[in-house]
Parts: sequence; structure tokens; C-alpha cells
Amino acid sequence: MTQPPDPQDAYAKGFDAQLTRRILNYLGPYRALAAGGVLLALLTAAVQPLPTLLQRYAIDNYLLPGAGAGRDVDTLYRGLLIVVGGYVALKIVEFLLNYASTVAVGYLGQNVLRDIRADVFTKLQRLHLAYFDQNPVGRLITRVTSDVDAINQFITGGLISLITSSFLILVFVTVMLSINWQLALIAFTVLPVLYFATNFFRTRLRDAFRGTRTQQAIVNSKLNENITGMLTVQLFGRERRSALDFDRSNRALLRANENSVHWFSLFMPVVAVLGQLAVALVLYFSARQILGAEAVGTGVAGAVTVGTLFAFVQWTQQLFQPIQDLADVFNNLQAAMASSERIFGVLDTEVEVADKPEARRLEQFAGRVEFDGVWFAYDSAVTAETPDTDDRWILRGLNLDIRPGESVALVGATGAGKTSVTALVSRFYDVQRGAVKVDGNDVRDLAQYDLRRHVGVVLQDVFLFAGTIRSNLTLNNPEISQERVIEACKYVGVHDYILTLERGYDTEVRERGATLSTGQKQLLAFARALIQNPDILLVLDEATANVDTETELRIQAALEKVMLGRTSIIIAHRLSTIEHCDRIVVMRKGRIVEQGSHAELLAKGGYYAKLHRLQYAKGEAAD
Repeated sequence: MTQPPDPQDAYAKGFDAQLTRRILNYLGPYRALAAGGVLLALLTAAVQPLPTLLQRYAIDNYLLPGAGAGRDVDTLYRGLLIVVGGYVALKIVEFLLNYASTVAVGYLGQNVLRDIRADVFTKLQRLHLAYFDQNPVGRLITRVTSDVDAINQFITGGLISLITSSFLILVFVTVMLSINWQLALIAFTVLPVLYFATNFFRTRLRDAFRGTRTQQAIVNSKLNENITGMLTVQLFGRERRSALDFDRSNRALLRANENSVHWFSLFMPVVAVLGQLAVALVLYFSARQILGAEAVGTGVAGAVTVGTLFAFVQWTQQLFQPIQDLADVFNNLQAAMASSERIFGVLDTEVEVADKPEARRLEQFAGRVEFDGVWFAYDSAVTAETPDTDDRWILRGLNLDIRPGESVALVGATGAGKTSVTALVSRFYDVQRGAVKVDGNDVRDLAQYDLRRHVGVVLQDVFLFAGTIRSNLTLNNPEISQERVIEACKYVGVHDYILTLERGYDTEVRERGATLSTGQKQLLAFARALIQNPDILLVLDEATANVDTETELRIQAALEKVMLGRTSIIIAHRLSTIEHCDRIVVMRKGRIVEQGSHAELLAKGGYYAKLHRLQYAKGEAAD
């Protein structure tokens, strides 16, 4: 299986044209919105220098002493009023364009973010369980959250900003050169210094931010680990040691943040100083021209006016903002490239357990289950050609035929392969050799959805979703009636307990059912499986291992009704829970060592009889 690349450094990857094209493909459904957002942003950039042009005109023609020579006061006021009105109108237009472009780009980014997140989540839903065995949950959550956000930042704060900032710089440069090319060149003399300073600080800030993100991830991991394992921490008195361990990570995060603050506190003043240096140069050289023109009493065409001086000061200050924005664009670009590589790594992961194009759809199964010479290993590197002596094999040439309606119990030591049998029946994994068949059909030839909706599964580690007890029992299926829910709960003996709760079936369940006992969660899991009404198979995976004797007896009574007419595979450590099964299959190291009824296996005096004696001997010793 090809694993998705997972670079630790979220800012280490440079520009990648192929990844960028794949990101831009997500803009396809929103071409009009993207084009509108870019056009509005460009119009906003084009409008920005215009108010300063009006200010320049007003200063030179209306506000300076002697500017109104030859014109009466009313004419001057009307002209000035027109200029002020134009200035206000331009500011309103600039506001509206800026608002519209921000909304358009924001909507674009959020829609793309939604589509990418939906694609990743949908892909994760289709991937086989082996993928999740090899990829930590925290890493996959990061793909759907932080990595997708990085792409959103690239689109909204990177790609659009790259276009608009570049265009805005071009507009300012063009306007300044057209008004007075000498002053423009003087203002531009600082730009090379700004370029090298920006690159210098950008690299340091990127490294500092990278260190902060890395240390933040470590702190989050430590926090998650300690909260999840709080019972173990308190049981073994590790509070002080855990606090010291967390403090080391926390102090490392503090140092990383201090490093970021250090470089950022230098970067902004340096840029500000360079900007003011450019303004000072403009002031100096324009003042010399103004004073020189006044000294000789000439009005030479092209001479610098006070209005021009004011305009150049404004434009020089405004010119530095898009240049700073471009530095952030490159940081967003690097983050987006690394994040998109990881996201597309997930999306490109091959779905190893997939339906065939011609997969059969069966509405009903009789319930016959066969394992025909099955060899199976969880390690994806193991293939059909792997030698039989390899220790990675979990099942080794397993042959097992379960008749329709038969109840079969699997027993054996941990690692014997019992759980693997149940996983293969539901086709959570594919076998390397042999075949698993249901009603004579290889499960690889059947549609997974049709197969699994006929298989009821109750696991030892019960997972309850956030929501109500009712939503956990029905899994939000509107077709399941309340009567059916109550009937199943009465079967397993949990109905009376639910009624004692303040809101009954509408009681909120906390994360993973924290307020419920292990036995109560197990009974709810049984009820959930029964409500789904599996037509053929009820597959149980050591589901009675964590309940008390009274609850176990209640479950056994319910199971006898539920298993009637259904093919049932039961795994249990407590041999007392499987004595009533039609057949007991004893497994050891991936092979069947003996099988028969409870009485037959005891009479045989083999491996099962030994397990039975050991378990009951422990029970008597405990008594």
C-alpha cells in the first residue's frame, strides 16, 4: 500500500505546479465567483491611487496661497466642493469594491474548503481498516482541519493577494512615474534594500513559525495523552511526573514563541524605517526643487508642487503594504504546498478493499459461511507468495464451514486468530490466499454495503457517538420506529435502566459514554445490533468479556432468542457463555485444533478441556 507523504515540516515544500493545478481544479465549479472576486480586487487596486490624485489637485489648485488667483470666492468654493464630492465618491466606491471582493473571495475560499474537506472525509470513509491501523487518528484529523485550512489561506490570502498585490504595485509604480519620474525613482531606491530585508526576515520568521507549530503539536499530543490516560496517571500517582514532563514541552513552546516574537518585532520596525526613509528622500529632493523654483521665481513645467509632494508621500507609504503582503504570500504558498501534498496523498491512496465493477447485490442470505483454505496477515507486505513459515501470518490455511442458522463459538488464546475470522466475514480486510464465502459467494464478489447490512456486530470496546441514547441505538436511521427500539432494549434488559434516566431515551450521551458503566454500554451495543435486525449473521467479538455475572446471564437469555434462525459466530473468554452453542471451534496460532459441542470436547480431553479446567480452577480459587 502506498502511504501518503507526511513531511513533519509544514513549510518546507516549495512551489509545485502539479499540486497547484490540482488545487485550482477545485475552483472549477466556482469560476464565475473566482473571476468576479479577482476582477473586483483588481478594480479596488486600480481605484486606490485616485483619491490621492484628487488631494493633489485640491492642494495645488485650491488650498495653497495664491492658488485661486483670478477666480472669485464662489467659483473656488464650487470647484473645491466638486473635488471633495469626488473624493468622497471614490472612497465610497473603494469601500464597496473592497467589501464585494472580500465577500466574493471569502465565499470562494469557504466553498473550496468545504469541497476538499468533504472529499477527504468521503475518502476516509471508503478506506480499508488496515489504513487506519497504520495512520494515527491525530494525523488524519490534521488532514481534515489544519491542512485544509492552509489551502484555504493560500486561495484567499495567497493566490488572490498575489494577483492584487502585484497589480497594486504596478498601478502605484505607473502612476508615480507618470506624475514625476524623478521623484518616483528616488522613492524606488529603497525597494532593493526592502527586498533583501524582507527575504532575510521571511526566512527567519518561517523557521520561527515552523518551530512554534512543531512545539505546539508536541504540547497538544502531551495534553491529549494525559487527558485520555488520566485514570492511569492517577492510579499510579504520576501527576507530578506528568506535570514535569508537560512543563518541559510547555517551556519549549514558550521559547519557540519568544523566538517568533523576537524576529517579528524586528521585521515590522525595519520595514517601517525603510518606508519612512523612502518618504524622507522624497521630502528632501522635492523640497529642494520647490525651494529652488521659488528662489528663482519660475514656474517651470514639471517642477514639483506641494500637491505632488503630498501625493508622493502618500503613495510611497501605500506602496510598501503590498510588498509586505507578497512576503506573506510566499509563506502561505509553502504551507499550502506541503498541506496539499498530504491531502492529495490521502485522496490518492488506493482503496484496497473495494467493490468490483460487477459486484453482486443480494437482498437475502441463507447464512452459510465458509473459510476455504484462508491464509491471512494484517501486514500489507505479506502476499500470496510469502512462505508459510513467516511469523506474520495470522490465519494459516483455515478451513471452516458454518451451516445456515448454526451458532459457532471461537475459543483460543490471545493471537489465535479469532477476531480475524469475524473481520473477514464482514470483509473489513481481504485475504492473501483462499476465500471467505457467504452462501457460496466469495465476499470479494459481493457489494460491501449489502454484505455488511446483513451482519450485526457487537465489539468488546463499545463506541458511542455524541448524541442521545436513541440516536446511538438507531444510528439516526429515521426508518427505525420507537417500538422497535424499545423491543430490542427489553430483549437485552436495558430498557428499565433507560427509563430511570431523567430524559429516558432522549438522555444525552457524553463522549464515548463516559457516564455509563461498561455493562450498560455493552447492553446498549447489543440493543443497537438487534435494532439493525441482521437477516443472516450476528457476529460477536468477545462482547461479554466486560460484564458482571448477572448482566451476562441477561445477555445470554436475550441471545438465545436473537440467534434463533440466525448464523452466529461468538467469541468469548468466558467459556460459560458459549456452552449452549451448536459447535465450539478451538483455535491455536491461526489453525483449528479441534471442534465439536461443549460436551464432546470435554469428553475428548483435549485443548478445550484443558482451557475449561484452568478457567474453572481459577474461579474456584477466587471463591
